[in-house]
Parts: sequence; C-alpha cells; structure tokens
Amino acid sequence: MTKTKEKTLPLNTIIDGDCIEVMNNLPANSVDLVFADPPYNLQLRGDLHRPDNSKVDAVDNDWDQFSSFAVYDRFSRAWLKAARRVLKPDGAIWVIGSYHNIFRVGVALQDAGFWILNDVIWRKSNPMPNFRGKRFTNAHETMIWAGKSDASKYTFNYEALKELNEGIQMRSDWVLPICNGGERLKNEKGEKAHPTQKPEALLHRVLLASTNTGDVVLDPFFGTGTTGAVAKKLGRNFIGIEREEAYRKVAQQRIDNTRKYDTDSLRVTRAKRAEPRVPFGNLIERGMLNPGENLYSLNGRHRAKVRADGTLITGESRGSIHQVGAALEGAPSCNGWTYWSYKRDGKKIPIDTLRQQIRAEMKA
Repeated sequence: MTKTKEKTLPLNTIIDGDCIEVMNNLPANSVDLVFADPPYNLQLRGDLHRPDNSKVDAVDNDWDQFSSFAVYDRFSRAWLKAARRVLKPDGAIWVIGSYHNIFRVGVALQDAGFWILNDVIWRKSNPMPNFRGKRFTNAHETMIWAGKSDASKYTFNYEALKELNEGIQMRSDWVLPICNGGERLKNEKGEKAHPTQKPEALLHRVLLASTNTGDVVLDPFFGTGTTGAVAKKLGRNFIGIEREEAYRKVAQQRIDNTRKYDTDSLRVTRAKRAEPRVPFGNLIERGMLNPGENLYSLNGRHRAKVRADGTLITGESRGSIHQVGAALEGAPSCNGWTYWSYKRDGKKIPIDTLRQQIRAEMKA
C-alpha cells in the first residue's frame, strides 16, 4: 500500500497564486490565525479629484473590480470556506473592510460557520478628506474577529492588551493613523507600492491580541507584506498568498529587511488565572520550607511561624498565608505570596520565588 505524502506548511514564504486554490492545497486544520484584507469592491463612479483638480490616487486596480454583488459574494464565500478549512479547531480569523464590502463579508462569514467575537472599529487619526463634500469623511474601517466555531477556545491575550493600553481594558474602537511617511512603501517610480497598505501598528495589535509566539498566521491577500513583517518581528510564523508579482517583490524585500525582536522582549503579560495553581502547602511537603521556620513580612514589621499543614501562626492569629497577612495589616485581603519572605544566609527572599520554581517544573 502506497503511503500518501503528508503536506507540510510553507512557513515564512510568499506563495504566488490564487488564494482559494492555494488554501485548498494547504493541510487542513494547520494554521492558528487568518488575517484577511480582501478586495473592497469599491463602487467608484469615475475619477476622484481634489479641490485643486489634481487626481486622487485611489484604488482602481483590476483586482478590486467585480461585475456585480453576486460575483463578489461568490468570491467571498469561496475564500472564506477555504480559510475555515485550514484553520485549527481553536483558530480565529480577522477580516478588514469598508462600508462597501464588510456587511456582505460579515453575512458570508456567519453562513460559513464562523462565530463572531467582536467587530472592531479602526478609527483613522489622519483620514483622507472627502473631496466632493457630498458625504461624511470616511474616517474608519471595520474589522470582524471571529472564531472558527462557537466551540473554539481562541487565543485572547487580555492582560497584554490591557498593558498596551496603560492598564485600562482595551476597547473595540482603535485610534491609529493610516500608513504614511517612511512606512509607506514606494516602487521604482517613487509611487505607492500598494494603494491600501495597512499600518504596522494595526497588525501589531491584532497579532499581540490573538496569537502567541510560534503561531502560524495566514494572510490570503498579502499585498506588500504588512502581516508578514509584523509576524516576523513578533516571533510568529506567516504564510502569505499574493498573485501580483509587483507586490510579492516589494513584500519579500521588506520582510528580508525585517528583524525579529529578542526572545525576552516577546514575552507578554498573562492573566494570573492562566498560571497553574500552587498551594502554599506544596512548599512544606517538598521541603522548600520547614515546619517551625519563620516567615517575614517584606515591610519588616511582622513575622509568623510555618506549621506542618501549610498554615501560619502568630501571637494574634492563625490561618493561611493570605489570612494571616491580612489580619496583621488590618486589611480586608492580602496576597500572601507577595507579602511573605523567608531567610537564607541572612537574606530575605520572597516566597513567590519558590512558587515560580514549582510552576517552571510543571511546564517543563
């Protein structure tokens, strides 16, 4: 019996081809995240001009042209089906779009079986003005974040996003500038390399929020490679699909010139509940601390004796490391792990170092 050769993921490469065909040839259930910036199907009526009559360099490329909504809908359903197939069971997808297409894509997304988690508004701090003066300035784009299914245990680095936002819970409206200045890539003629190049700040937030180091991120509409460049910096793997040779050339050069951040810099804040629980009594059982040994408050005001059952006792109170610490400080609560220390060679060492030692062994 002939063995079928298993498909391998072409990690950190840009693939030339139609995104639907390429995704259908990738292994099923193999990528952690899809970030998709599909054609917006802009319904432009002629050229756009500024007040001085100069022409606006808008999106008028063939890849953004569809003959009807029905044709666009068929395209959306086909690529979403292919993307869902390659996602791992706990994978997720981000799709970005404008008012021209995002509502149609959203319907297709739900019909394909994805489970919408959030819609995120990217509010542009420096949007292009509305030159005709007949509508509101288009100052935002919408991103849909969805799990592969309603049962997906998707990645969400809540604490990291909170730290990114100076300790405040990250909201679903993100104020970030559009890609401009030195970040805007140019071709040999000095023109925009791509009309809708996304800013790296946007992808930084997306990938930090919904992937971990080493994860695989697939971008089926790779363009000039913003997803790949940010993925490389953050220690993620990427797969890019792009059929336009000019874009692939710019993207490859960009990624070749991108450097990964060092390992220590890539560590992100995790929720405390995500760490394995270590009872204080484990330290006694393992001989890291001994019954009768004294613990000292890090503020130097109190001490307590360790008992064989993992409780502490002082002249005034007895109980867990948390209860005794709270009683001594007259506080409603106390984190005993950060309150108590033990002595070795005359030096005070936080007991939390022993807990972290056990946690490291549990992860090994």
